[in-house]
Amino acid sequence: MDTSSLAAAPPPSSVLFARGVIARLATWDTLRLAVQEGWGGPGALQKRTWLASVIVDAFEETVPTPDDQYVEEILVQVLADEFDTDLEDGSAEPVALDIVRIWDETRIGRDDLVLRFEAKAESVRGKRAVAQEVASNDAEEWEDEDEEGDDSGMEEDEEVPQLMEPRQREEPEVDEDGFTMVKGKGKSHR
Repeated sequence: MDTSSLAAAPPPSSVLFARGVIARLATWDTLRLAVQEGWGGPGALQKRTWLASVIVDAFEETVPTPDDQYVEEILVQVLADEFDTDLEDGSAEPVALDIVRIWDETRIGRDDLVLRFEAKAESVRGKRAVAQEVASNDAEEWEDEDEEGDDSGMEEDEEVPQLMEPRQREEPEVDEDGFTMVKGKGKSHR
């Protein structure tokens, strides 16, 4: 029997970490909305699973261990490439932080964080994700309120995510003679 072709079972901490990543991605409202609305095409759910495997592999194979910024870059890039979605709501940051925490916890054999995310993932399963629109001048409104002398001393730390929309494809511009105008994407060359 050729044992070289048999893969060793992953350690329990790796399985636990993978479960945690899958659960955390399943609770990320932005990704849930992208999958629900089919922004990733007909295989959107499989793309979410693939994203989880990319993240798990990064932690299992990369030295030094990825940090939250590295994970956030993966999340933002995959949403752009695979779901045609420019992420502008800042929601990738807490997801990345949670994934790093899950990694740290599972390395020392703790499963409570994974179990919490799995319970939350189960509670949102089958429910529709809803996007919330935020006016572009919200920051100015917060500043105005602060300037008006709100002496309560409490800071607002609740942030509402912006509405996520897939990138819009630009329609080709056709001139009066019926020719399609070609637009460069880079810097203009003179």
